[in-house]
Amino acid sequence: MTSSSSVIFFLSLFSLISLSFSQRTQISSEKQTLLQIKDDWGNPTALASWSNSTSSNYCNWTGIACSADGSVTELVLSNEGIPGDVPSSICQLKSLSRLDLFNNEITGSFPQFLSNCTNLQYLDLSQNYFVGVLPSNLDQVLPNITNLYLSQNNFTGSLAYNLFSPGYIPEEYGRLTKLTYLFMANANLEGEIPISLTNLTQLELLDLSWNNLHGIIPPGIWSFSNLQYLYLYKSNLSGEIMFVNRSCSAESLVVLLMNQLSGSIPESFGTLRNLSVLYLYNNNLTGPIPESFGTLQNLSSLFLSYNKLSGEIPANICYHGSLTSLILSNNILNGSIPKSLGQCPELFYLEVDNNQLIGEVPSGLWQMQKLTKVIMNNNMLSGELPSRLQWNLTVLEIENNLFSGIVPTSAGHLHVFKAGRNNFTGIHPGLVAGMPQLLTLDLSENNISGEIPALIGSLESLSMLNLSHNKISGEIPASIGSMSLIILDLSSNNLSGNIPSELGNAKFIFLNLSLNDLSGRIPYAIDTKAYDESFMWNLKLCSSISMNGVRMCRGGSNSSHGLRNLFIALGVIVFVVFAIVMLCLKRDYRKRKDAFDPTMWKLTSFQRLNFTENSIIRGITNENLIGTGGAGQVYCVTVDNHAGEVLAVKKIYNKTKLDIKVEHEFESEVKILGSIRHSNIIRLLCCISSTDSKLLVYEYMKNGSLDRWLHEKRRVLVGPAEAPTMSLDWPTRLRITIGAARGLCYMHHECETPIVHHDVKSSNILLDEEFKAKIADFGVARILIKPGMPETVSALAGSFGYMAPECAYTRKLNEKVDVYSFGVVLLELTTGREAHDGGDHGSLAEWAWWHIKEGSSIHNCIEKGMRGTQCIDEIEVVFKLGIICTGTLPSTRPTMKDVLSILLKYDA
Repeated sequence: MTSSSSVIFFLSLFSLISLSFSQRTQISSEKQTLLQIKDDWGNPTALASWSNSTSSNYCNWTGIACSADGSVTELVLSNEGIPGDVPSSICQLKSLSRLDLFNNEITGSFPQFLSNCTNLQYLDLSQNYFVGVLPSNLDQVLPNITNLYLSQNNFTGSLAYNLFSPGYIPEEYGRLTKLTYLFMANANLEGEIPISLTNLTQLELLDLSWNNLHGIIPPGIWSFSNLQYLYLYKSNLSGEIMFVNRSCSAESLVVLLMNQLSGSIPESFGTLRNLSVLYLYNNNLTGPIPESFGTLQNLSSLFLSYNKLSGEIPANICYHGSLTSLILSNNILNGSIPKSLGQCPELFYLEVDNNQLIGEVPSGLWQMQKLTKVIMNNNMLSGELPSRLQWNLTVLEIENNLFSGIVPTSAGHLHVFKAGRNNFTGIHPGLVAGMPQLLTLDLSENNISGEIPALIGSLESLSMLNLSHNKISGEIPASIGSMSLIILDLSSNNLSGNIPSELGNAKFIFLNLSLNDLSGRIPYAIDTKAYDESFMWNLKLCSSISMNGVRMCRGGSNSSHGLRNLFIALGVIVFVVFAIVMLCLKRDYRKRKDAFDPTMWKLTSFQRLNFTENSIIRGITNENLIGTGGAGQVYCVTVDNHAGEVLAVKKIYNKTKLDIKVEHEFESEVKILGSIRHSNIIRLLCCISSTDSKLLVYEYMKNGSLDRWLHEKRRVLVGPAEAPTMSLDWPTRLRITIGAARGLCYMHHECETPIVHHDVKSSNILLDEEFKAKIADFGVARILIKPGMPETVSALAGSFGYMAPECAYTRKLNEKVDVYSFGVVLLELTTGREAHDGGDHGSLAEWAWWHIKEGSSIHNCIEKGMRGTQCIDEIEVVFKLGIICTGTLPSTRPTMKDVLSILLKYDA
């Protein structure tokens, strides 16, 4: 070997030795740093694999990812139950780019030392117990950050679903120029959106919804080329939409802007070529719908209702055939419905009601296979409907238009058909067979002639029939009495003949046969004061009692009626004498006070029954009493039918003639429960009423109330039911929670008019034998006059601990009072405490908020028996959701739809 070759050889060998030594030094340094982090965290069980063993490769330890040279690049320790503060030793990992500590038990203030993690791009500290103020200089602390998640903590600065005091969005956040997600929903923010946020050009999601922001939407936001989600709804933003043309590279774009925006919708929105969802309803927008919307190939949902938009619906609105929902109601649109909507194969929902539309509906619209809901009320639309509507249509509302011709004969899945105030001239007999699932049929105020189809009784599901103000002749079909009708209006027609006695079998809550040519006697079963104004101006009709607008019967078989009246009078006298004797003999009175005379009771059913009122009345005994409430008692009654069916009967009694409140509660419950159907709402089978008592008959819920299972140890159970022998595990509690949320979500968002319960509490959530939850006790519920509009209630409603704060200072209440009450139920389920159990803080909700504001650990708020379970992360999420639902201001609370969406994420 030459001297020069020797030099080269030794230099190469030295370099290899130096490199090897350098790598070993780095590996040793990284490993020791990780061990130091473990020690600083108090050696948690989750980091058991982090060992000093020489055979242990730290790149294989829990949560560690390394680069090729052994540098730690990722530390992902989500859902590991790690406690304590974030150790500053983390930033000794110089190549660390991702730090994910989601859903642990980490406490302390925001770790500003993360500024020393110079390569950090992804940071997730959400769902922990951080407290204190977020630093306004986040751009300096995290200069290279691209993804930042801080939600569901106890910060008093910004970001979504933290329990903030009112505050502003810091201007400095605009320096986080690499940020891709900024989620600050429901953060109690106020003030304007700072212009500096327009510097965040890499944003893919911007969510500032459910806050108290005001001012305009900064125009620069529209220049974000990667933006996929822009959520600025449910705030108080105003002014015009100052759109800046942009070229969006994102695959789709969702824009939700429900505020107080004014001005017109920019035509240049058509440059948002990947716009898929646009919600601009509930604003003050004017002008036309941009023609450029027709050029958007991916536009699927367009919601523009409740504005002041004018002009015509763009002719090319469904040019590309991608629309699934078009909601344009409550504007001042004119012109006709464009033909392109008749060639819109993906369309599910079409709502154009309350506009000024004219002309015929495109024929193709009625045959689109996916169309399920069409609402066109209150326009000037004309033409005839086809004899057959497409099979999947479930709701068709075309009231107050100019439609004519014959009512369609077929629509197999149609549930609601409202076509009142049009020019229809006839009902085809085939309608009965062609619409077997009808629940509501309203053809009032048309020009319909001919007779009511004789087979109408085969519409077994029909609960409302309105054929009033037409030219219908002939007799009333007797088959109507065998239907499930609770509302029947045949007034202002040319009906003749006797009223069929079979109508007495129906259980109407509203009946109107006035202004016809009916004759004979009113059938005995409906010849009562309950229908005092149901038969007016039928000159050939007579009643055996004094009825408004109906003459008294005379002659003929009147003597039998007089004899009957004599017996009734004698019976009254005997009853009065008997009552006096009973008052004198108190002991005998108490023994007999629950004995009822079945002939004094009237049964109103809401579905087909296989028992009689006698079976129910005989079961109202002290032995069957299972509960007592403010308005009466609840009994468990086994009826004497073939199946030996078990029912729950609530007896509501009037203590005095002035007890109007109880009467109103009864009417409200009957009205609501008799008209809605949902698997998570208690099923009302029938009601039985007398002059001083009313019985509501429900399906029996074997496992009683949720209240009984959560708090049974603190009270004595009334009645024969056995006390719970076990506590509810978390999966069962979560299933109950989701079921109750489904019921309330249906009431608030899916009913034709929103229903507010006003008394949601754990004792009004009942459980069947499989612990399926059902909302019960609608005694103080109210049906809102219009969707989304508050109603003035006549009295303070609710129970202590569950009542929302606004109940104390206003009677204008909406669905958010139920959200508050449901939030209290969530707190009961997670803490085990009762709603009024807040110690020095009053209620449970106030107690929970106090603990959060003091920075206390949520873990210590959870019921002791559930703290060590594997589901603790879910339990704490539900606890936090309860906190959010019990916000002081109604506007800060989520909707029940939002609540259900969150809960379903944890449904196995």
